[in-house]
Amino acid sequence: MKSLFLKEINAFFGSLTGYLVLALFLIALGLIVWVFPESSVLDYGFADLEALFTYTPFVFTFLVPALSMRLIAEERKTGTWELLRTSPLTLVQILLAKYFALVTLVLLAVLPTLLYAYSIVQLGDPVGNLDLAGFFGSWIGLIMIGATFAAVGLFASALTSQQVVAFVLGVFLCFLLYFGFTALAELLTGEFAYFAEELSLSYHYISLSRGVINSGDIFFLLGMIWVFLGASVLVLRNK
Repeated sequence: MKSLFLKEINAFFGSLTGYLVLALFLIALGLIVWVFPESSVLDYGFADLEALFTYTPFVFTFLVPALSMRLIAEERKTGTWELLRTSPLTLVQILLAKYFALVTLVLLAVLPTLLYAYSIVQLGDPVGNLDLAGFFGSWIGLIMIGATFAAVGLFASALTSQQVVAFVLGVFLCFLLYFGFTALAELLTGEFAYFAEELSLSYHYISLSRGVINSGDIFFLLGMIWVFLGASVLVLRNK
C-alpha cells in the first residue's frame, strides 16, 4: 500500500503537468487575494484573508478533479488496472492508497497559503493583528473540503475510463455538493430549506471558518468522504 502511495506521488511530480497544475492553482489564488481589486486584501483595508477562504473552494472544484481524473480512469484505459488488481493489495487498499496520495497533493497545494497569513500578520496595524482562531478554523475547513472533493473526484474517475469525462463529472459533482444545495435551499421554505442547507458542503465549511471546530461539521465531512469512497468500491466491484 505504501509503495502504491509513493508511486502515485512520484507519477504526479514526475511530469511537467503536475507542477503546472499546482502553479496555476497558486497563481490563481495569488491574483484573487492580492491583485484583483474586487477581492484584494490590500484594497480591502482589513487584516483578514476572507477572500482566500471564500474563493479557494471554487478553485478546488476544478483543481481536485484535475488531479484525480487519471487515478483510476487512466489505469483502466491503459490496461494496468487488471495488473494492479492481481497484486496482493485488496481493492479497498488500492483505493485508499490512491485517495491518501490525492489528499497529500491537495495538502501540498494548500500549504503555501500559510505565507499569506504571515504576510497579513506583518501588514497588520499593529503587527500581528489577525484573527488566528478564525484563520486556522478556515484553514482546517479548507483541508476538509479538499479531502471531500478528493473522494468525489476518485469516485468520478472510477465511473469511466476516459479522463476528460472523469474531470467533467468530478467538477459537476463538486459544484453540486458545494453550491447546488445552498441554491436549492434558497428556493425552498421551512424544514425542506433547512434540510437542503444541511446537505451543502458550504454550510459546514462556513461554520468551521468561524473559528469554532464543531464536531458535527467534521463528522458530516468525514461521512461524505466515507460515502464516496464506499461508492467507488461498489462501482469497481460491479465493473
